[in-house]
Amino acid sequence: MKFLVTGAAGFIGMNVCKRLLEAGHDVVGLDNLNTYYMPELKQHRLGLLLPYANFRFVKIDLADRDGMAQLFAEEQFQRVIHLAAQAGVRYSLEAPFDYVDSNLVGMMTILEGCRQNKVEHLVYASSSSVYGMNAKIPFSESDTVDHPVSLYAATKKANELMAHSYSHLYNIPTTGLRFFTVYGPGGRPDMAPWLFTEAILNDKPIKVFNHGKMMRDFTYIDDIVEGVIRIQDVLPQAQHSQGTTAPYAIYNIGNNQPIQLSEFIEAIETACGKPAEKIYMDMQPGDVPKTYADTAQLENAVGYKPATTIQEGMVKFVEWYKDFQKEL
Repeated sequence: MKFLVTGAAGFIGMNVCKRLLEAGHDVVGLDNLNTYYMPELKQHRLGLLLPYANFRFVKIDLADRDGMAQLFAEEQFQRVIHLAAQAGVRYSLEAPFDYVDSNLVGMMTILEGCRQNKVEHLVYASSSSVYGMNAKIPFSESDTVDHPVSLYAATKKANELMAHSYSHLYNIPTTGLRFFTVYGPGGRPDMAPWLFTEAILNDKPIKVFNHGKMMRDFTYIDDIVEGVIRIQDVLPQAQHSQGTTAPYAIYNIGNNQPIQLSEFIEAIETACGKPAEKIYMDMQPGDVPKTYADTAQLENAVGYKPATTIQEGMVKFVEWYKDFQKEL
């Protein structure tokens, strides 16, 4: 089968590409290789994909309407896994228009490409951030998500609405995946696992927001990828159980067992073999105090539930981090 995977040099995108390639599929990986974080890491991930004969890399910006339309017309993809986006809750406070271009215009070029070229299934990345300050725990796909607390979250909610309209109007099967705090080898340098590991190993203090009282449903990368690979084979049908007559679905992918920030830090300290010096701070704008995924719908759809513990996952991340630093 022929796939387009956007964000192929990204953390989740690279790992999804690798799984598809190993299964024998043809993959066109798209990325604009922007400089939001260190280009060396993106090149490192891309270097793991380029040796595959069934992989082709295309450097293009999602907001390039003509270029994207031409790519879809020439390649005639059967399925699309859209993982590219301007990431980061906090950065959306600094560079809002980057989120409009990547996450809104970019989603539009993907939807139009799917419509014009009869793609059989679009799977796209949403985010747990759409739940905002939701007080109901755990977060369920049926919860109201109309009160985002960051522009990033608002763009992800908008992506879900845009996908539903195209599913309804043009009968395009679309599946949105609300990822919950993904981490693991190859993860982003702006995320807590990297920032804390780097600081601890270099005897620098770490900033502990909300005085360590935040809770996160940390989800290991292999668990996320397994969910993506399985769900792309499940085409949503009209009359789907999620309350719509369109071929549209939304699933949480999370670990279903949130942990306190203090336990997360302990796991990193153990993996690093040394304690952290902590600076306790107030909550940052756009952050939420707790994320917790109800994964029952994912389990019902594909018979899978993420299960990697934070202790297992952080050992693997710290080992990878040390090796990667030697390569730089």
